[in-house]
This record gives sequence, structure tokens and C-alpha cells, in this order.
Amino acid sequence: MPSYVRTELRPGGFAVVWLERGPVNLMDLTMWQQLMTALQDLEDNQAVRGVIFASGLKRNVFTAGNDIKELYAPQTSMERYREFWVTSNVFLARLYRSPLVTIAAIKGACPAGGCCLSLCCDVRIMTEQGHIGLNEVALGISVPLYWGRLMARIIDPRTAEHLCKFAVLLPPKEAAAVGLVDKLVPSSEELLPIAEAAMIELLRQPDSGRTIVKSRFRDEFSHKWEAYPEQEWPEAWEMLASPPTVKALEATLQRLSGKKTNSKL
Repeated sequence: MPSYVRTELRPGGFAVVWLERGPVNLMDLTMWQQLMTALQDLEDNQAVRGVIFASGLKRNVFTAGNDIKELYAPQTSMERYREFWVTSNVFLARLYRSPLVTIAAIKGACPAGGCCLSLCCDVRIMTEQGHIGLNEVALGISVPLYWGRLMARIIDPRTAEHLCKFAVLLPPKEAAAVGLVDKLVPSSEELLPIAEAAMIELLRQPDSGRTIVKSRFRDEFSHKWEAYPEQEWPEAWEMLASPPTVKALEATLQRLSGKKTNSKL
């Protein structure tokens, strides 16, 4: 199995989890499984109190989101899709309530699945170049229920609905203005050092009180989210296997591969 996720322990009680699936960190089943394993291992390590998620790629991208091949019905199966969808959402739900301090160090592009991963973190720090948002509608599919609800817990619900409904990808300054991002940094070279400094500062406080408060705010939502994918995937698969969605995703795949298409998507 290829390795797309690398964990690096740092002095001071935290780790950096690097996303390293070139060329743009598309999130397939293997990457989500490896993220789940990395999170579990860190939570089981009593010496680790926090984690930073970062891109290990040279390109200016945190992650380009879910691999469309996992959603394109002609190239996958109902069984594979179920495993993909349940695995990814269980990881995200558990990340959201993790007792660790969690920071997303967002380098550049951060649509869809990458956006949701960052929304699950306690703090989002982003470069001044890039974009972020839940843009699934532009691909002919819907924003997953709990992904949209999560955004509406973090920013104004009316703004969240507008961004999701119209597949808006916000540039960093606008994302910071609505509260989607907590801090901006001028360049990718400064991103990790600033994220590490933020982690060190947050870890100055003892864990006991913070973990209780985080649990009170997040556990109920997180547990409902974790249970929902088993209900969600059959209807989602029906949508993905429908001719209009297949056509829309096929056009997207052709566009990304550089092939000409008559689709207006």
C-alpha cells in the first residue's frame, strides 16, 4: 500500500501529520484510512497533546479534496463507495472531537474534503494565496449534510448556506473576514513555523479543562455525525449513479485530465 500520510513527532508534545499524495493530495480511500490510523496512534500516545495537519507537497495546495474517481460510479462500486464514505466521515467526526489540540496549516488551495478537514480542527492558519470552501455543487453533487452543518457551526449560518449553495471558494482574506480561517500568513515558508508557534502557545494551558470544554461543545454533534454515514451512503450512491451526476463528474474528470469535452459544467 502506498504511503500518503507521514507523522513527525516534534519536541514540546505535538506532531505534524504531512499529507503527501502528489500531485495535489487527492483524498482517496487509502489516504482517509491512513489519516484515521495516524489520529488513533497520536491519541494513544500519552506524550502527544496536539497535532498540525500540513501539506508535504511543493505545490501550493493543502489538498484538492476527495478523489473524484472514488465518486465516479463507472470507475468504482457500491461496496467501495460505502467503505470510502464511511471511513472518511468517521475520521472527520472523530477529528472534530479529538482531545488533542488540532491545527490546520493550509497552504494554498483547500476545497471540499480539504476544507472539511480544516473545519474539524481547532485552529485554521492559511497562506495569503489560495482559496477555501465546500464547492461540491460545482461538480454536480451536493454538499454532505454534516459538512454543511459543520460550516454553519463555525461561521454565520446564512453565509454558510450561501457559500455551499453556490459553490463559492473564498480567497484567504475573505475567508478570514467571515471566520472560516483564523489567521493568515504571507507565505508558505512562514506557514509551519507560525502554526508551530501557535501550537506551543495553546499547549501552555493544561489539557484537563480544555478537553472537557471541547467535549461539551462538540461531542453530541460529532457522535451524530459519526453514526450518519451508514444512513447517508445508499442515497448518496443513488445520486452518484444517476445519469446526470455521472455526466457531470465525467466532464470534470475530462477537464482535469486536459481532454476536450462538450459539457458546459
